[in-house]
Amino acid sequence: MSSFIQPYLDYGGEWLPLLLDATGKTALLSISAFVLSLIFGVLLALCRMTRWRMLERGVAFYITTARGVPLLAILFLLYFGLPGVGVTFGAFTAAMLGLALVFAAQVAELFRAGLLAIPPGQREAALAVGFTPYQSFTFIVLPQVVRISIAPLIVTFVSLLKDSSLASLITVNELVLAGRAMATEYFLPLQIYLAVGVCYFLIAWPFSLLAKRLTPPAAH
Repeated sequence: MSSFIQPYLDYGGEWLPLLLDATGKTALLSISAFVLSLIFGVLLALCRMTRWRMLERGVAFYITTARGVPLLAILFLLYFGLPGVGVTFGAFTAAMLGLALVFAAQVAELFRAGLLAIPPGQREAALAVGFTPYQSFTFIVLPQVVRISIAPLIVTFVSLLKDSSLASLITVNELVLAGRAMATEYFLPLQIYLAVGVCYFLIAWPFSLLAKRLTPPAAH
């Protein structure tokens, strides 16, 4: 056991700055991608609810495709494929867009489920007392949708955070790629990848607890 712990004592001062830097980049990538997925996902959900059949079907097809295609294939397409047609993204930008495009489909379905959970009578009552459609949506519907969707959205963010590790395969210097470089340099893969796993856990665990706290109790 002491031989397992000893590398942390010997090299901890060298590893910690590298891991902290990589953790910051992982957090930045995950947060940026999630913000984009929220914006795109809300737009997709609203389009999914439209009466324009062609738009609704197109969005439904996109959501089905995005949820069915592996994230890694999307990342490779953006980073390695698009330069073939003259469109080039940096590794970080390609990873951010890929994560956002895939997880926007999940956000869209969560937001649509929240919209469908609101009784239509609430919108009709708001319109009847003089609210405009915009005011009805903003002040009556949206706050309830946010309350319904917030816990699943946090869980979605945790999933995005973990999937951001795939960005290492397109050379984004996040936790996994940093861990791989450290393992190559120090020849201590077990200890280093364990430390990488702890870094992911320390980011994800508080959000998992928050999601659990915000989940409404089951009705009896």
